Amino acid sequence: MGSRGIMSMRDHDGRTPEQGASGSSVEISVLVPFYNEDQNIKPLYDELVEVLEGDGRAFELVFVNDGSSDGTRAVLDDLAAADTRVVVIHFVRNFGQTAAMSAAIDHASGELLVGLDGDRQNDPKDIPTMLAKLDEGFDVVSGWRRDRKDTMLSRKLPSQAANWLISHVSGVSLHDYGCSLKVYRRRYIKDVRLYGEMHRFIPIYTKWMGGRVTEMAVNHRARVAGKSKYGLKRIFKVVLDLLLVSFLDRYLTKPIHFFGGAGLISIALAFLSGGYSVFLKLFEGVSFIATPLPLMTAMLFMIGVILVLMGILAEVIVRTYFEGQGKTTYMVDVLRNGQKD
Repeated sequence: MGSRGIMSMRDHDGRTPEQGASGSSVEISVLVPFYNEDQNIKPLYDELVEVLEGDGRAFELVFVNDGSSDGTRAVLDDLAAADTRVVVIHFVRNFGQTAAMSAAIDHASGELLVGLDGDRQNDPKDIPTMLAKLDEGFDVVSGWRRDRKDTMLSRKLPSQAANWLISHVSGVSLHDYGCSLKVYRRRYIKDVRLYGEMHRFIPIYTKWMGGRVTEMAVNHRARVAGKSKYGLKRIFKVVLDLLLVSFLDRYLTKPIHFFGGAGLISIALAFLSGGYSVFLKLFEGVSFIATPLPLMTAMLFMIGVILVLMGILAEVIVRTYFEGQGKTTYMVDVLRNGQKD
């Protein structure tokens, strides 16, 4: 069983993952985090209900109040009281968009998950088209705000730079990682734990697990109420999270290859530095204390040994992580004529 343990089989209300708040079967769960968006909640709810009822599939709306200080709590509670298809999660304080999305995934019941922002800039009318695209055999359909209604300097340019960097580092080429309007198959992300700003990297996680990822252009609307919570400082957080995601992609199950490899390189440089200092002493008459080479040799050797030891320690931690929780390093797609213990 994954890291969600019992929660992956039954939530706090005693519902199995296939049951919604009313106990009926749910196919689509729409996940929306809200932070001080009390003016946008009811209009967004009305749009979502109209679109999803027109699609004809059973759905639920999982709304997360990320520690709002305005009237968000009251508006969400009123919706939940009036419509059993609305699942409301209130945080005790503001934990951020990634934590809100993670909570929504944990409490969602549908096999198909739809994520979007609570500021009404994403258009719910795009959801049926994205679901139809998913039905073509894809596992993630990511929205692309081709005609983005945001300011160029503070929003568009940093986003374009971040998208280019993420695509080249991850190998998953998307035009718009920052677009929250995405559709996922639950099986690929149900055990993924999200931290930092990593909700935008869900397509990368899906790709790791062998899922098929695509994108489609979606409508993006100008904000009509509330205040934007994004800023230029977010791009630095994204870059740091990207470095972590890149490391996890390549070395999560084999950290010794990273730390040990870097350690061996450092030790090799130490021998080269030490050998050159000896050469200078024997053939050029240069005293050891006249160059920084001996000190560099000692430092490189110690760094190399520390890195190798870190790699060994990381291997022990990784094995404890997988074996202690019964996790596997693989994901089976189909099993034919076989048995599972």
